[in-house]
Amino acid sequence: MKRIDTSDWKDFRIGSLFERIVKPPVVHSREVTPSDDGIPYVVRSKFNNGVKYLVVQEPHMRPSPGGTISFGAENATFFYQPTEFVSGRDIYYIDTTHLSERICLFLVSCLRRVAEKYTYNYGLFPDLLKEEFIKLPVCTDGSPDWTGMERFVEDIDAIVLKRMHSLRQPAVPQKIDSEHWKPFPIGDLFDIVKGTRLTKANMLPGETNFIGASYENNGVTMHISNKGHIHPAGTITVSYNGAHTGVAFYQDEEFWASDDINVLYPKFPINKNIAMFLLPIIKKTGAKYGFIDKWEKEVMAQDKLMLPSKDGKPDWEYMIQYIEYIGRKADRIINHCNFDGI
Repeated sequence: MKRIDTSDWKDFRIGSLFERIVKPPVVHSREVTPSDDGIPYVVRSKFNNGVKYLVVQEPHMRPSPGGTISFGAENATFFYQPTEFVSGRDIYYIDTTHLSERICLFLVSCLRRVAEKYTYNYGLFPDLLKEEFIKLPVCTDGSPDWTGMERFVEDIDAIVLKRMHSLRQPAVPQKIDSEHWKPFPIGDLFDIVKGTRLTKANMLPGETNFIGASYENNGVTMHISNKGHIHPAGTITVSYNGAHTGVAFYQDEEFWASDDINVLYPKFPINKNIAMFLLPIIKKTGAKYGFIDKWEKEVMAQDKLMLPSKDGKPDWEYMIQYIEYIGRKADRIINHCNFDGI
């Protein structure tokens, strides 16, 4: 992407641009019920627009308005929220309801530069944010060029839409022929080790991945320096409890797994391609479990994965070749969607 010329832009104090930076009512995670057609539940996350999941909108909840920019005081980043939402602890929003969605998306990119200097232990609270400055394009009278921001994002939208249209394939994607696949007990393929509880209060800041019951960021929810219960790279982590039961990730670095995680130690030579083939199959197998029926390690060991087979054993070579094929196809799509022309 071409670098934007900001030499003629001007610094604006955030507190002067926006009169209202609001702390909405806190809705704790224990108070929400996940729902596929509920209201967004926004938490201190840098992923998925800050939305942990959709939740049932209870009568006592007072949602924050859509058309605003949310941010977390810790793990500070900014997201545009197009619809009403409820939020967890230390979430705030900038009242941008008077601005268009495209202008807000432009502002989010500018505001994220402010967030870069605020670490987890140094929260970006409203009083601090109001005193920060962001650089914006300006009109001849020195005011923010809202029209220019709108047009810039509109141009990007048009280019993205055009390139997405060119990727459409008229043919129906070919399904994998799984007619001759065979079931293999998970316990025959892996040794299963339960993760270890580590409370937030006892976490020491560091570089080691802490894997929790999350469906994003490869399961990494924190980075710690605690020792004693570290698992090696080349293993698979699986959430066995809660809303994300069955969600699996391949770990290529050593890590600490929370007590909501089962760690699968392979009894065969594994690599990333084999793991990528197995992960959605593991997820599908665990989808029948949840808050009530946890996917305990003893049950998991008996459950079976349907896999391609050869001579009565899993056909690892087929899995490797299939993921390599998918990787080459994805690379072609990504190369087609480059934005060097913007």
